[in-house]
Amino acid sequence: MAVRTVAPSAELAEILDSAEVAALVSELDALRWTGRKGYGARALVGACLVKSLYAIPTWTRVAALIAEHEALQAVLGGSPSHWACYRFATKLREQRPLLDACLAGIVSELRDRLPEYGQDVAVDASDLPAYANGQRFLSRNGPERERFSDPDASWGHRSAVSTRKGGGFYGYKLSAAVCAHTGLPVAWRVETARAHESSLADDLLQRVREHVQPETVALDKGYDVSIAYEACERIGAAPIIPLRQTPFVKRGHHLAPKCEHGTWTFAGSDSKRGASKWRCPTGECSPKSTWIKASRLHPLIPRETKRWGDLYRGRASVEREFGRLKNQYGLAPLRVRGLAKVALHADLTMLARLSQALARARAVPLAA
Repeated sequence: MAVRTVAPSAELAEILDSAEVAALVSELDALRWTGRKGYGARALVGACLVKSLYAIPTWTRVAALIAEHEALQAVLGGSPSHWACYRFATKLREQRPLLDACLAGIVSELRDRLPEYGQDVAVDASDLPAYANGQRFLSRNGPERERFSDPDASWGHRSAVSTRKGGGFYGYKLSAAVCAHTGLPVAWRVETARAHESSLADDLLQRVREHVQPETVALDKGYDVSIAYEACERIGAAPIIPLRQTPFVKRGHHLAPKCEHGTWTFAGSDSKRGASKWRCPTGECSPKSTWIKASRLHPLIPRETKRWGDLYRGRASVEREFGRLKNQYGLAPLRVRGLAKVALHADLTMLARLSQALARARAVPLAA
């Protein structure tokens, strides 16, 4: 299979010329009806894409790169200053519906281009340390801090990753639902770090349902609470969640039924009935089978099955995507303060990630 090699500037041109991004540029240009002309929306939207595609943390470095890169200037139609980029970010925060509509159009087109997109999704949250000092005291045994540079950030907990210890951090959390097959984000939400992941599951899955209809949702053990199961049920998806060691689990209430002939075997599920069927291993019991209502302990896809294990392994897709977004698309480190600015930063990162994936999907012909 041939590998498609495209220069970064050429790929940026493809993204800016796509119907979804071009519509955003046109709508933003239509808002400029007075004042000096300044830089066009294409140049400023392009600068936002350059910031993520080149994983550059600050607007100053973005403007410097464009100023010395003739190919980028030709694609963007100009070389905006970093002050223009800052003003444009403020404008985008005021015009969030336009950006949301652009992202929704890209997700919809990806769903049409990639049939497996959104069939099975994986949900998790990742830490975004704030560009600020959240310590309570100015110094050791010193006076308390009276003013925080990022008042929207808060203290939260993150798990250990690689050589980094787990523990407290000051900042924000990005909750995301990622397609387990393509590794592309479907929906996301930024909240302050103190918010628990499970409390955001319902809203996040409702955002997923606006774009796709997933069959399953894979979540880690931290989501093993009733609100997460109810959120999955509301969107018609089967939850794939490992059990915590609660009293019922310790007593073995989650295990498959047993009889004198052995452990009963799984015989399928009925989503309309909301129950799974189990059969006696020898068929000598009366009745030979029984239906067990779906619950946290007995989901429609039993944890003992190979399918459940395969689906739960797909949860790693959301972890990989967090790594890509942070290291390859400039999601981290943060160089903005305030929840609204951090949320816009995440949206622009997702815009670059998804629009690039869509441009590549359009360039590859569908298999016969």
